[in-house]
Amino acid sequence: MFVRLVAVLLTALALAGCAVQRTVDSQVQSWSTLASLPQPPTYRLDLLPSQQQSRAFDAIVPMAHAALAHDGLQRDDAAPRLIAEIGVRTGTALADGPWYPYGPWGGGFGWGHRSGMRAGWMLREMPPTLYRNEVSVVLRDAATQKTVYETSASNEDVWTDAPRIFGVLFDAALAGFPTPPAGARQVRLPLVPAGAGAH
Repeated sequence: MFVRLVAVLLTALALAGCAVQRTVDSQVQSWSTLASLPQPPTYRLDLLPSQQQSRAFDAIVPMAHAALAHDGLQRDDAAPRLIAEIGVRTGTALADGPWYPYGPWGGGFGWGHRSGMRAGWMLREMPPTLYRNEVSVVLRDAATQKTVYETSASNEDVWTDAPRIFGVLFDAALAGFPTPPAGARQVRLPLVPAGAGAH
């Protein structure tokens, strides 16, 4: 009941055009073997064939570049010090149900089955839909191909603003780079209004 009430209130605020700035609470986990920013701090972004062929993924790439630049890395496709790889996953679920994919941005959370309304449920008794968005970043040494940095960030909420939310998740995933805190942590960042710069 409480979760449904929160969902209704959030929807009402959005429809009313409320000026309150949204924040994104991300669950972040990072692993690093870096002691400092590599020198030179250059990188090249390598996309998988499926990412290269996805027109929807074109919106994701600039967000990843912006997050990497925000943390001091400079794009240099000709002579990179690091090779960057990114991933995006998306899914939805009822509050007590399995996840299933949504959106064209990447691989979804595909376990379970979309079963629809359970027998005996009334529409007013259905739990709210949860949206899950997740990004990952892997950095490899261009000379040795050794992975030197691995990080991911995910968010679950009753609202989503895809694909714009992925920019916030990339920023959260790279928080603390190149020497992030050990273990899982929560990172809270504002969702930049549409039309505003990411940084």
